[in-house]
Amino acid sequence: MTVSETKYDILGIGNAITDILANVEPSFLQQQGLTPGSMTLIDVDRANALTATLKTERVMGGGSAANTCVVAAQFGARVAYLGKVARDQAGDTFAQDLRENGITFPSAPLDGHTYENLPTARCIVMVTPDGQRTMATYLGACTYFTPDDVIQETIAASSIVYLEGYLFDPPHAQEAFRRAATLAHQNGRQVALTLSDPFCVGRHRQAFLDLVRGHIDILFANEDEICALYETEDFDTAARHTEQDTTFAALTRSGLGSVIIHDGQRTKVDPVPTQVVDTTGAGDAYAAGFLAGLTSGRTLPECGRLASVAASEIISHVGARPLSNIWQEMGF
Repeated sequence: MTVSETKYDILGIGNAITDILANVEPSFLQQQGLTPGSMTLIDVDRANALTATLKTERVMGGGSAANTCVVAAQFGARVAYLGKVARDQAGDTFAQDLRENGITFPSAPLDGHTYENLPTARCIVMVTPDGQRTMATYLGACTYFTPDDVIQETIAASSIVYLEGYLFDPPHAQEAFRRAATLAHQNGRQVALTLSDPFCVGRHRQAFLDLVRGHIDILFANEDEICALYETEDFDTAARHTEQDTTFAALTRSGLGSVIIHDGQRTKVDPVPTQVVDTTGAGDAYAAGFLAGLTSGRTLPECGRLASVAASEIISHVGARPLSNIWQEMGF
């Protein structure tokens, strides 16, 4: 396979998670000691307790990069995914969900003998009436994604390797990210990163900065995340730092749209108006639309428009997976 030949447009690497969605009041978050809009890591006992307390609305395949992969595949992109699941029903459901969406999933599940009773990860997504989502995540099998799980052949076959910032929390993930980025660049591929969550950025700020400066070709972040990375409350200040550290970034600003930075130039992209029901997966969908556009040769404004359309569809209903094919109306 030569540098120009690829089997996949996008390869996502991230936390393989089953999502449990529930509607809650703000008071519930306060009672549980959860920060609205954040992602909190929890242990299996608290995960079981929270699940028992909530009225579950939906259970579905999830994980940030996996959501991006599903939406990108619906745009027509050729997609693969790497992530760790257990040999359990949730793991089987996760794998089947990806494959039903046309996504190649070559990752091997955890060895049941070595990691007995360690279940597939789950993310409890609590949605308040204003559409904001607060997540409590039990990582489970995700924590055992290691450099050995970075499949060289799949990396080499992918135009863009897309790394999920949430995966930075497990102990071996940072090493796995660096291995994936190194292999990608050795094969002439690009590496994209989504920062995922401002609290995740805060936990690993210097490691993220090192990754962005040394290994990342395309950076995705929302306003809170990019400001957390550069320890500022001012978006323009964070954007200027971004221009210094990377040549290509897409920064989202909720109702203000997004800003694409490329070779020191900024392109503003307007949001697509819609009624906000649930913001779960908005950034994931934005990245999907953008990368699908980029790998199909679209201009940057077109990529931004596709990204905004995808994000607007996702936030118009509960859940991080699309319910309509609005992008097909754009001739994609």
